[in-house]
Order: sequence, then C-alpha cells, then structure tokens
Amino acid sequence: MNYNTIDFAYHYKGQRTFLPRSWVLLSSFLIALFIGYFSLSYFDKQDTNVVPLNSDTIISGIQRVTLATLSSQHPVLESFKRLQSTADNKAAGQPVTVQPGDNLSLIFARLHLNSNDLQAIMSLGSKTKPLLNLYPGQELYFYIDKERRLNKLVYQINQLDTLAVSREPTGYQATITRKPTQTRTVFASGIIRNSLFGSALKAGLDSRVILELAEIFAWDIDFALDIQPNDAFNILYEEEWVGDKKLRSGNILAAEFINNGKKFQAVRYVAKDGSADYYTPDGMSMRKAFLRTPVNFRRISSHFNLSRKHPILHRLRAHKGVDYAAARGTPIHAAGNGKITYLGKQRGYGNVIEIQHGEAYTTLYAHMDRFAQRLRKGNRVKQGDIIGYVGSTGLATGPHLHYEFRIAGVHKNPLTVSLPRALPIAAADKSQFIAHADQLIKQLDNYRRTTLVQKELPPTKRKGA
Repeated sequence: MNYNTIDFAYHYKGQRTFLPRSWVLLSSFLIALFIGYFSLSYFDKQDTNVVPLNSDTIISGIQRVTLATLSSQHPVLESFKRLQSTADNKAAGQPVTVQPGDNLSLIFARLHLNSNDLQAIMSLGSKTKPLLNLYPGQELYFYIDKERRLNKLVYQINQLDTLAVSREPTGYQATITRKPTQTRTVFASGIIRNSLFGSALKAGLDSRVILELAEIFAWDIDFALDIQPNDAFNILYEEEWVGDKKLRSGNILAAEFINNGKKFQAVRYVAKDGSADYYTPDGMSMRKAFLRTPVNFRRISSHFNLSRKHPILHRLRAHKGVDYAAARGTPIHAAGNGKITYLGKQRGYGNVIEIQHGEAYTTLYAHMDRFAQRLRKGNRVKQGDIIGYVGSTGLATGPHLHYEFRIAGVHKNPLTVSLPRALPIAAADKSQFIAHADQLIKQLDNYRRTTLVQKELPPTKRKGA
C-alpha cells in the first residue's frame, strides 16, 4: 500500500469522505504550535512556583523538547543549560590515583591538561600547598569538560579536610572544607596479668594512650621493675569522631593506677596561659624535678652498692650509682633542669657529663659513647633533653649508662631516693582546679563502680595496714 497516495477519511452525514493528506498535516502543525505557545506562557506565569526537580529528570525532559521552539534567553532554557553543564562536569569527573614518583605536573601532563592552569592553581597560595605533597595511593578527582579544560579539582587532604579548586569567571578559586568532629569521653580499665602494654591493648587502648598513661605515673612507678600481677588501672580519656568513625584518641582526662596495693591518681588541668599538665587531686604536680631513669634500658646490670667488688679491677670498690644496660647508641636524657658543669673524659668513667641542678642536687652520666652535638660545658639543659648516647668508654664490660644522683655532694641510690616534685598548681588556679579535679575523680569513680572488672581489682592498702 502506498501511503503517499492515500487521503485521510472521515464520516459526514453517513457518507465516507476523504480529505487531502496535506490538509491534515497542516492542521496538526497549527495545533502543536498553539499548544506550545500557551505552554510557554504558563511557564512564564508559574516561574516562581516551580517545584525543583533533579537534574536527571530535567535533562531527560530536555531531550524530549525541541529547544528551537524556546527563546535562547528564556529562563527555563537557561536553567536547563546550567543543569546540563553540571551533569556534564560530573560525568567527566574521574579519579586519578597518585603513583610512586608522581607530582601534580606529571598528572596534568597525563591528562593532557593545560600547564597554565596548573600554574594558576599553584599560585593561589597556602590553600593549594597540600598539592605539593602527594603520596602514592592518594586519589584526586578531576572534572574536565569536552575542550579538556579543568573545571574542578578535588583532593582529600586528610580525614577531616578536603580541598576543592574550581574554575570561576574571575579565575580559579580554592576552598578547604573541614568535616565536623565530635569529642567523646571514654572509660577504660584493666588488670595487669603479664605487662601493662598487653593488658592495656586488651582493654581497648591504643599505643598512644598507653604511652601517655605510663608517662603520667613514670615519676612514681618504675614500669620496668615495679609492676606486679593484679596491678590495675582506670582511665577517662577523649576520642575524636567523624560521624560514626573514630578519628583518633585524645588526651587522658583522669587516671588511676593501683600498684602493689597503693593507689595513684592524676587529673589533667589546662592553666589560664594554655599550658596543660597532670596533678594529684590536691594540686601537687605528678612530675618530679628529676627523672627516675634517664635512659630506656634493657636491664639493671649493677645496683647501687657501697661494698661491691669491681668486675674489672676485682677488688672492693663502692658502686655509687646504678648501671643501666642498653644498646649502644641509646639516647641518654637529662634527669632534670640544670647546668652542665663537666663534659669530657674522666678516668675509668670514660666520657662523662655532670649536671648541677640548683644548689643541692647533681647528677652524673658515665661511659657515654658520644655527647649530643653542640653540647658544651656551661650549657643549660631541660629535663628530658638528649645529652648523649650509651656506650662503653672507660672501664666497662659492655654498653651501659652509669648514673649517679647526689644531694649536697652525698651519693644516693637513684632507684630509692625521694625525688622532689615539680611546682604545684598555681595559687591563683587552686580553687578552680580543686573543683575541676573533684568532678573528674567522681566521674572516674562512677564509671569504675559500674564496671564488672572492678570486682577483680586488688584491695587498696589502708593507712596503718
């Protein structure tokens, strides 16, 4: 059947009548034009009441509409174009994984992007500086249009911060957005079976919190020698979260350690000048004026003994300090703040440093392999500063630190001497501190009472027991 020769039929007064096909087509065109005109008028009138649609819906609508029927300046068409452009950019976005030896210049070259755009981005200053420190495995997201122009670059700097560089009419603009975080207070407790580290890991603490816990009580407890089975700890500390994901552990707020039946407690306090430290609940500093052990040692190879037989000379010779056996090159720290009064060789002691701490106290460090760089006699040092490294100079059977502690020139056993404390809480902060400490200790006690592990805690020694 040849459709080009057939007219369209209709019934008129019971008779079948044929119309020319051209008439029907013309009528259809006029009707479509009429509907299109009133549809546009309706859109113009309803423009402020249009319900927003998602880009996919509108874009699919664009594909079904003859855009030639709309004015190039019509607001509906302009909205469609903006949404279409956004969708195109999103579709063109691609993740790029940083490879070993990569930098942003190499990545731009691989993507065939304009090097002038790279220079413009890097000239934005500190906000785009993180792009200079890319590491293998990181991802950057590039949004590139059909003309290979970079419209947007997204780089997640870390778990919190995201850098977005966007092309604007005035040039590239960089913004860094940070995800909101939450700080949560967490309670943890444990009983030591074999080691503090193992028991603390089992209690859910990470290595950072464990080390901080040990540092808080290091002046009262020797964690290498004093720890006993059934010693226990209870701590309140902070954790930082992003949504439902833990970001990192924060500061310990309050801690309690029971060592051989004796209870030690500490609370963190931030002074008005912003400095933070740990104190006993009555405001005494947890720190001592001196470190109990100035080196990370493996074992004590020789104790304080005034009638010891010398291992090399084979005759009685007082051992007026403690020998800490450690690997050669292990850092040695200043036990307290002071002034170096001697630095050099000293007979059987080999390489020696002597430090004066105020009027009454002196410490001596012997058999050093070498001294810290740029350290000289007369220099002032702070507690914890590295002053030298473990060796075996002088009369020594192996690498170790010989450490002496003197009060008014009299040698004392470094392991048992009563060490003076650092300064207590400032008088101006005392009342505020006491209220703060009471609140934290009560909070710690409440958590402890509701924890089943507390049932297994060893009894605390009472005074006079």
